[in-house]
Amino acid sequence: MCYGKCARCIGHSLVGLSVLCIVANILLYFPNGETKYAVENHLSHYVWFFSGIVGGGVLMLLPAFVFLGLEEDDCCGCCGQENCGKRCAMFSSVLAALIGIAGSGYCVIVAAVGLAEGPLCSDAHGRWNYTFANTEGQYLLDTSTWSQCHEPKHIVEWNVTLFSILLAFSGIEFILCLTQVINGVLGGICGYCCSRQQQYDC
Repeated sequence: MCYGKCARCIGHSLVGLSVLCIVANILLYFPNGETKYAVENHLSHYVWFFSGIVGGGVLMLLPAFVFLGLEEDDCCGCCGQENCGKRCAMFSSVLAALIGIAGSGYCVIVAAVGLAEGPLCSDAHGRWNYTFANTEGQYLLDTSTWSQCHEPKHIVEWNVTLFSILLAFSGIEFILCLTQVINGVLGGICGYCCSRQQQYDC
């Protein structure tokens, strides 16, 4: 098994997931494609936590590029052993993975709390409030209550869909980074690849 190849696969996956998280977070600012709700500050405060942009996005790109950088086969040896540099690189990838775990964990928490609280919306009397804040997330199972939000139109579906996407993708990112922690430790102990032939295959 080539630990470097596994890390690069994780890196490629994280790049795609981070871009999707950023896009999903940006869309939360524009319900129905309109900008007025962001301008008037009529969005859930959890939207402003930038969980998808920062946590699942930018912070995820750092470990992703570190993992992809393992593709470069130019690690310097030490103590007369060429493979020593590769082991150090694998150990350093563990630190990058921990940053990814922190970022994705932040996104998971914010998305989950955002889903539980529900959107900020206007009721039938034109009052803006968190209609489902006291339902402990039960509104998610009872779609008949979603019509209590009159403005923005379909805001419940909008928030539920995008926060669910953030929750799912950041959860996958968390698992991938956790996998890289294990992969990096094993790669650091065993070497970049388990054999010289596998090293060439990487």
